Amino acid sequence: MFVASPVKTNFNGVSLSRSPAFPALPRRRTHRVPISRQVRAVISREEKAVDQEESGKSANKPVINSSPFPWQRSKYTGSKTVTAFVKIRKKIKEKLTERFEHQLELLMKAIGQGMLIQLVSEEIDPDNGKGRRSLETPVLGLPKAVKDPRYLEFTADFTVPFNFGKPGAILVTNLLSTEICLSEIIIKDSSDTILFPANTWIQSRNDNPQARIIFRSQPCLPSETPDGIKELREKDLVSVRGDGKGERKPHERIYDYDVYNDLGDPRKKERVRPVLGVPETPYPRRCRTGRPLVSKDPPCESRGKEKEEFYVPRDEVFEEIKRDTFRAGRFKALFHNLVPSIAAALSNLDIPFTCFSDIDNLYKSNIVLGHTEPKDTGLGGFIGGFMNGILNVTETLLKYDTPAVIKWDRFAWLRDNEFGRQALAGVNPVNIELLKELPIRSKLDPALYGPQESALTEEVIAREVEHYGTTIEKALEEKRLFLVDYHDMLLPFVEKINSIKEDPRKTYASRTIFYYSKNGALRPLAIELSLPPTPESENKFVYIHGHDATTHWIWKLAKAHVCSNDAGVHQLVNHWLRTHAAMEPYIIATNRQLSTMHPVYKLLHPHMRYTLEINARARKSLINGGGIIESCFTPGKYAMELSSAAYKCMWRFDMEGLPADLIRRGMAEEDSSAECGVKLVIDDYPYAADGLLIWKAIKDLVESYVKHFYSDPKSITSDLELQAWWDEIKNKGHYDKKDEPWWPKLNTTQDLSQILTNMIWIASGQHAAINFGQYPFGGYVPNRPTLLRKLIPQETDPDYEMFMRNPQYSFLSSLPTQLQATKVMAVQETLSTHSPDEEYLIELREVQRHWFQDEEVVKYFNKFSEELVKIEKTINERNKDKKLKNRTGAGMPPYELLLPTSPHGVTGRGIPNSISI
Repeated sequence: MFVASPVKTNFNGVSLSRSPAFPALPRRRTHRVPISRQVRAVISREEKAVDQEESGKSANKPVINSSPFPWQRSKYTGSKTVTAFVKIRKKIKEKLTERFEHQLELLMKAIGQGMLIQLVSEEIDPDNGKGRRSLETPVLGLPKAVKDPRYLEFTADFTVPFNFGKPGAILVTNLLSTEICLSEIIIKDSSDTILFPANTWIQSRNDNPQARIIFRSQPCLPSETPDGIKELREKDLVSVRGDGKGERKPHERIYDYDVYNDLGDPRKKERVRPVLGVPETPYPRRCRTGRPLVSKDPPCESRGKEKEEFYVPRDEVFEEIKRDTFRAGRFKALFHNLVPSIAAALSNLDIPFTCFSDIDNLYKSNIVLGHTEPKDTGLGGFIGGFMNGILNVTETLLKYDTPAVIKWDRFAWLRDNEFGRQALAGVNPVNIELLKELPIRSKLDPALYGPQESALTEEVIAREVEHYGTTIEKALEEKRLFLVDYHDMLLPFVEKINSIKEDPRKTYASRTIFYYSKNGALRPLAIELSLPPTPESENKFVYIHGHDATTHWIWKLAKAHVCSNDAGVHQLVNHWLRTHAAMEPYIIATNRQLSTMHPVYKLLHPHMRYTLEINARARKSLINGGGIIESCFTPGKYAMELSSAAYKCMWRFDMEGLPADLIRRGMAEEDSSAECGVKLVIDDYPYAADGLLIWKAIKDLVESYVKHFYSDPKSITSDLELQAWWDEIKNKGHYDKKDEPWWPKLNTTQDLSQILTNMIWIASGQHAAINFGQYPFGGYVPNRPTLLRKLIPQETDPDYEMFMRNPQYSFLSSLPTQLQATKVMAVQETLSTHSPDEEYLIELREVQRHWFQDEEVVKYFNKFSEELVKIEKTINERNKDKKLKNRTGAGMPPYELLLPTSPHGVTGRGIPNSISI
C-alpha cells in the first residue's frame, strides 16, 4: 500500500496538517478498504473526519476511534459526494526530455502525487472566522479523453457535509517539479455545477510554496464578496503586487511598475539612451523586471544576454503557437537580410536600389523577371562555396507577397489622389485635421526655431485652390482644406537627426495642405519642408505639383519626405505610444488592484492578452538602442526621445476615444442626433466612418454591462478596488501626467463606461486600424519609405546636376538601402500577421463564455457579436459603393482594416481583442 507522509503547511497564519494523499488507517483487517475506493475530507468547522467506504456499508457506522487525525473526535452523520473535474492543457510542442517527463507526470498524477486541491466554502466557519475548508485532496487516476486533444481531464472526489455551503474558491498545489497549465475546474454534485475558470500556469511547489487561489466564475464587487472568501480575495491581490525588490523570475506572476531604463547601454558610447519616465523625458510606465543595474547615473538596467527574453508575468507569455508565428517571421527576416548583409560585407558598402526592378524582385509576382546569372563571390574553398550557396538561395524563400497597395495597380502610389486617400484610409489616418484658419502658426520658441508663421501663406494656397474654381475664403467656409502638420513635433529634432554619422539619414519638418474636391477626392495642394533656421535663411521650402519634368520629380521627392515623416510618427507615436505603451499601465493596474472576481477585471481580461509580452519583445529588439526602429526609421537614435516629446505635448486619456479625437482634429462636429454624437466633416473618411460603428458597439456593450453590476448609484464610489485601480493608473501608471486636470473623474456609471470604452477601443479597433495595414501599405518602399538618405537637391547643390541627368536614380538612391528596406519589410510583415490562435472582437461571446454563468450578461455579449456581424456587412457594402472614392476604384484595395473577422496571416483586416502583435 502506498502511503504519503503528512505535510505541514501554514495558510493565512493558521497551521494545518496537509493530509496524506492516501491516509494510513490502523491495521484492522475487518475494516480495511481498497485504496481506490477511499476518499477523505475534513471540514474545519466540525473538526470531524468523513469516511466514505464501500457501498452497502452503514452510513451510521462509527468512525474508527484510533484515527490518525487529531481533530477527528466524533462521528459524522450527513454528507454528500462532490466531484472535481480538472482540465489541464498540454504543451503543444515537447522536447524528447519533456515527453519523458510528461509520461512520468501522468504516472505521478495517476497515484495522486501530481496536484492537490482544496475546496473553500463561501460560508464562514464560526470557530476560526474563515471559510470552511475541505481536506486537501489529490487529483487521481489516468486522464480521461476530451474532445479537444490539447487537454487532459482528471478528477478528484470529495465528501463534504450537507451544510458545507457553495464552494467559492479552490486552493491548488502543484506537487510536480514542472509547471502545469490549468484550464478550469468544474465542481459537480447531485444538484449543482460550478465553474472555476483558470487559464493560468500553476508553478511547482518548489518554486512557489503557496497554494494558488482559483475563484468561481460568478463575478462580484468587493462589497458583495461572500464572507468565506473575502480574505482569499485580498490575499490573491497582494500575491501579484510584489514588493518592488529583486529580480523577477520567469515563473513568477508579479505585476509592478518601472521607467523605461532598459533601452540603451551606457557602457557603449553609441548605445547611450535617455531614461524615459523622468521629468525631462516623461513616458508611461512599463512592467518592472528588476534586472541588475549596469550604471547608477543614469540608473540603467542590464539588457541581459542576446537570446535572453525580458521578464513578463508567467500568464502573459505567448503560447506555443504564437511563438511559432514569431519564429517563422524571424526565420524569413534572417534570409531576407542575409543576402544583402553578406553582399554589403564583401563590398564594404550597403546596397542602394538603382532601378525599380530591384524593388520588384523582392516580391512574388506573375511577372517573369529576367534570368540572373549565378552570383560568385570569387572566394575559393569551403568558405567560398558556402558564401556562393547563400547568395544563390532559392528565390521562393526570399520573396514577399506583393503589397496590396500595388497588387492591382503598380503605379497607384505615384498619383496625388492615392497620396491623399491614404491620409483618410491608409495605415495612419489619425493625423489629418481640418484647417480652420490662416496663417498657420507654430507654437515653438521663435528665438530657437525662427518665425512662427508658416511659408504656406494665403497667397500660396489661393493660387492652388483657383485650379478647383474656388477661393480660399470659400474653401475654408465649406471645410475643404485639411492639414497634416508634423512641423512642431519634428523641427526640434531635425538638426540632430541630420547630424547622425554612423547611419546617415536626412529629414525636414513637414506640413502638407490638402483640398477635398467636390467629386470626393482628397488632393495635396502644397508641401512645406523646413530645416532649422540659419542667420542667412529661414530654411522653409514650399513645393507644389507641376507639369514640367523637373517640378514633377521635385514634387515626388517632397511627397516622399512627407511619407517618411508620416511613417516615423505613425510607428513611434500613434502605434507604439498611443496603443502599446499607453495600454501597459492599464494592464498592470488591472492585475494589481482588481480581483479576478471583479466584473471590470473580467470585462477587460480578453483585451489584455499578450500585450505585456509583445511590449517586452519590442523593448528587446525593436525600440531599443540600435534596434530596428532606430536603424530603419527617420528619427534614428532619437526615436524614443521623439515619442516622449509627443507624450508630453499631446497625449491625453480623455482624447484617446474615437469621437473625442475626431472632434479635437476638427474631422467631426458634435451632433446629438447622430448615433455616436458626432457628424463627420468628410463622410467618405473610411477609418472614422467604420471606426464609429465599432466604437458604438463597444460603448453599448460596456454601458449595459456596467449598469448591470452597478445598479446602486453609490456603488462606483464605494467600490474600493475600482477606485484604487483608477487611482493607480493615474498616479503610478501615467505618473508623469498625474497632475493633469483632464483626467476623467470616476464617480458615476457614465464615468466608468467612458473609461472602459476608451480602453477597449484602444486595445481592439484603434490598434487594428493602425497596425495590420503596415505591410499592405508600407511593404512597397517607394509608397511609404521609412527614411530618406538625401535632402531635396537645390540648384546650388553639387547633387543637382546628377538629379537633372538621372532623376530616377536620385529618387531611388534617397530611399532606404536594400538592407534597411528588407529589415523593415520583415518586421512589417510580422507585425501585420494574425497568428492562428488570434482571438477576435467578434468572438468575444465565445471568449467570455467561461467567465459568466449569468444569462443576462451572456445576452450582452451575444448581442455585441451579432452587432459586429451587421457591421461587417455594412463595411462590405460601403466598399462596393462607387460614390465612395476613398474605398473603391480601378485597382484600388478596399478599406478593410476595421472588418471584424479575418483568417490568419497577412490579410489587412480583422480586429483582435487585444494588442497581441
